[in-house]
Amino acid sequence: MATHNALGKAGEDAAAAHLIAQGYTILHRNWHKNHLELDIVATKNGELVVVEVKTRAANTCINPQDAVNWKKVRHIVVAADAYIKHFDIDMPVRFDIVTAIGSEGNFRIEHIENAFYPPMF
Repeated sequence: MATHNALGKAGEDAAAAHLIAQGYTILHRNWHKNHLELDIVATKNGELVVVEVKTRAANTCINPQDAVNWKKVRHIVVAADAYIKHFDIDMPVRFDIVTAIGSEGNFRIEHIENAFYPPMF
């Protein structure tokens, strides 16, 4: 596995562990349907929480959440819509970002709730 892929997997594992410790129930990780993908789908307090995970090494100079641009937001929202339809879910949806900065076993986690809202298409 390439170094960046291993770092991303370790960051996603750390993000999932953080969410579980905060009382979230993980429904799916790396959910795929066709070309659509969601990093983590969880629930908490009657809400469906779609989580985009961004992992970076400690020596990066940009904030990981800055990598979630309008194009990525649109892709996440379309994937979430497909997820909701596929599983026939009827509950409020929230979009969060979890950043993991550092290295495997030593990540600093930041959880940004309501990081973005679905754009009007």
